[in-house]
Amino acid sequence: MTGAPALLRSVAGRVAIVTGAASGMGRATALLLASEGAKVAVTDLDLAACEAVAAEAGANTKAFALDVADGEAIKRTIAAIAVHFGGIDILINNAGVSSFAPLDADDEYEAIWHRAIAVMLTAHQRMVRAALPWLRKSDAARIVNIASTEGLGATPGDTPYVAAKTGVTGLTRGLAVDLGKEGITVNCICPGPIRTGMTDKVSEEDKAVFARRRTALRRYGEPEEVAHVTLGLVLPAASYITGAVIPVDGGLTARNA
Repeated sequence: MTGAPALLRSVAGRVAIVTGAASGMGRATALLLASEGAKVAVTDLDLAACEAVAAEAGANTKAFALDVADGEAIKRTIAAIAVHFGGIDILINNAGVSSFAPLDADDEYEAIWHRAIAVMLTAHQRMVRAALPWLRKSDAARIVNIASTEGLGATPGDTPYVAAKTGVTGLTRGLAVDLGKEGITVNCICPGPIRTGMTDKVSEEDKAVFARRRTALRRYGEPEEVAHVTLGLVLPAASYITGAVIPVDGGLTARNA
């Protein structure tokens, strides 16, 4: 196969970084990658929670405290991960924050806006740029950015989050074009209604009503269902998919009524 790498359907031995890995989709992804034999750097603000995930995942996993809004911390942590594991093959930008804010909230809105962009957009490009020296040495470098169906549409009162996640879809395409000549793939997943910490405050009754009205599958998704799509994108065999924006939303974006 001219120009194509070995089409391996295994991440065993690959070094992966997962941000926001202390809970939710990040945790599910870190645990799944570790179960498939990858060496996983579990990163989040909460080091104790990261260490709990790492302990659950097994010996080839290590916890790192990381505030992705801190550019210098990103550089230090990426370098430490590369030294510890001997390289980097996979980067999963998953960290996120809830960012609902009314437009007329003045100072509150501004603070939420800047935090949303810092954590869910600026951090993504900083993580990629910091990891590039090691990704370029990999024979199957993979980047997956976790956006949201809020990057494909919008919910009232959610403009900071919508703006950040829409930016992630554009960033993904731009990075895919820039890095494609080096064989580095960059893709984006847009989860829909998933059972995570961000949706815990939604009652089960309201979840059920929303799912019946808005999704084709009539239910909320589980973090593990997103993690398995991420796994598919980071396989060495996923060598000819890049710049893709993939909804994992139970058919929310497909359903008109």
